[in-house]
Amino acid sequence: MDLLALLTSPVADGFFQASMRLTVPIMLAALGGMIAERSGVLNIGLEGMMLAGAFTGFLVAYGTGNLWLGALAGMLAGAMLALILTFYTVVLTSNQVVVGIALNLLTVGATSFAYRAFFGMGTTQPRVDPFPTLQIPVLSDIPVLGPLLFEQTALVYVSLCAIPVIWFIVTRTTPGLAITAVGEHPEAAETLGISVARTRTLSLVASGLLAGLGGAFLSLSATGLFLDNMTAGRGYIALAILVLGRRHPLGVLLAAIIFGGADALQLRGQNMGIGLPYQFLVMLPYVLTIGVLIVFAGRTRDPAALGEPFKRARAD
Repeated sequence: MDLLALLTSPVADGFFQASMRLTVPIMLAALGGMIAERSGVLNIGLEGMMLAGAFTGFLVAYGTGNLWLGALAGMLAGAMLALILTFYTVVLTSNQVVVGIALNLLTVGATSFAYRAFFGMGTTQPRVDPFPTLQIPVLSDIPVLGPLLFEQTALVYVSLCAIPVIWFIVTRTTPGLAITAVGEHPEAAETLGISVARTRTLSLVASGLLAGLGGAFLSLSATGLFLDNMTAGRGYIALAILVLGRRHPLGVLLAAIIFGGADALQLRGQNMGIGLPYQFLVMLPYVLTIGVLIVFAGRTRDPAALGEPFKRARAD
C-alpha cells in the first residue's frame, strides 16, 4: 500500500511525466540514427540536426503562432542538414565521422548567430506557448503508465505512434529490407539492382526528419523557448541509445526511457536540495551514456558496412 501511494503521489506523477518529455527528443533522434546506420551511414550529425530543428521550429512557431507548422519546419531543417551530410558522405565519400562533427559545430554557431539576428540582444527571452498536456480519460489514472504515457502532449503521442510505423517499414517492407541489404553488403545490393546511393540518401533524409522533430520537440513542447546549444549533447546520447537498443525501434524506446528517467531524476534532485553540487547531478545522464558504451558496445553487432564509403564499380 505504501508503494502504491508513493507511485501515485504528485511527486511521482511529475517525475514520470518529465521522464517521457525528456525521452521523446532522444528517442526520435535515435530512431533517425537507427535508420541511417542500418543503411551503413554513421550519422554523427544528429546533434546538429536536432539543434537546427529546435531553432527553426521555434522561429516558425513564434512567427506564425502555429506549433504544428513549427514542428514541420523543424523536420525540414533537419532534412536539409541531412542532405548536406549526404553530399559529403555519399556523393563525395568523405569520412562520415569528420563530416558529422563539422556539421554539429557549424550548426551551433549558425543557430546562435541566427537567433540574435532575428531576436536581437535584449534581455527579454522570446517564448511561445508550448503544446498543452492532453490527458486520456481512464488510461491516465493507471499508476506509473498513466502519467508516463497518457498525460502527455499531442507531439508525444505522435512520436510514440512512430515506433510501430518505423518497425513495420524497417522489418516488413521492401524498402526496409533494401536498407538492411545496403548496410550489410552494398556491393551485393548493387548487383541486385538496389541503388546504394539512393537508399542511403533516403535513409539520411528520414534520419534528418526525425532528428529535426526531436529538436523541435525541445523548443515547442518541452520548454517553449530556444536557448543556445539547447540540445546539450542529446544527439550524441542518441548514438549510445542505438547501441543499447540494438538498433531496433522497441529497444530504442526502452533505452531512451532509461536516459529520460535519468535526466528527469537529476532535474528533480536539483530541486529537492539533497546536498550534492548540481554539477554532479547534471553529469548523471552522460555518465550513464559512458557506462552503456563500456558495457554494451562489444556485445552488439554493427551493420557490416557501417561507416564504410561505397564507390560504385565502373564497367571496363
